[in-house]
Amino acid sequence: MIKMKNLTLGYKKEKILNNIDLEIKEGEFVGVIGESGCGKSTLLMSISGGIKIFNGDLEVLNFNMRGIKKKHLMELRKQVGIVFQGYNLVDRTSVLENVISGMLKDIPTARAIIKYYKAHELKKVKDLTDLVEVSKCLPKRCDELSGGQRQRVAIARALASKPKIILADEPLSALDQKSARKIMEIFKKANKEMGVSILMNLHYLNTAKEFCDRILGIKNGQIIFNGKPEELNEDIVNEIYNNKSWI
Repeated sequence: MIKMKNLTLGYKKEKILNNIDLEIKEGEFVGVIGESGCGKSTLLMSISGGIKIFNGDLEVLNFNMRGIKKKHLMELRKQVGIVFQGYNLVDRTSVLENVISGMLKDIPTARAIIKYYKAHELKKVKDLTDLVEVSKCLPKRCDELSGGQRQRVAIARALASKPKIILADEPLSALDQKSARKIMEIFKKANKEMGVSILMNLHYLNTAKEFCDRILGIKNGQIIFNGKPEELNEDIVNEIYNNKSWI
């Protein structure tokens, strides 16, 4: 599904990640940990084609990302859902409109402009908002919701595009502990029930260990740990975080 071989990534002339060898298989839930600025976001965004490749190979969903043509990049991005820490919702529109925006690739432009949606499209929105537990909020504007509810709407919108991969960049950073746990439970449910592969940057190690199938530890632009949560011992954690607090 995702293959990186001797991959070096960055921006303009600056190299952020170096000599990365990594494979992510279909249906995996992979958490990425490390200090701020270590390259976690760069790793995620490379999968949607937003990062410069200096050396090596990157293959995503059978697309070769080196020199990928614009039309192929657009095809790839239709299969990748992104959940941001800042939600990226249209605040002044309803939950319904935000979630259905994830389906616009399958809705004719003329119908989308006049907001004429068919029964099966509205049912899909209802099913997705049931999954993330915000269906009662469908008529509400997104700026009327709590942070946890807004992030659930963002997940539903990402799932509405029927992605094969979801990239989640610190999706818990603005949430309280109770809301953060609920969001992780929703991601896990989507992963198991819908078969969506998830690659997620996480600030809290304990959360990654509880919910993820595999954990990547990044330090100074390199992956220094790649394994199951139970294999992540205290010495490796201290190396990843330079002996700083990681809870």
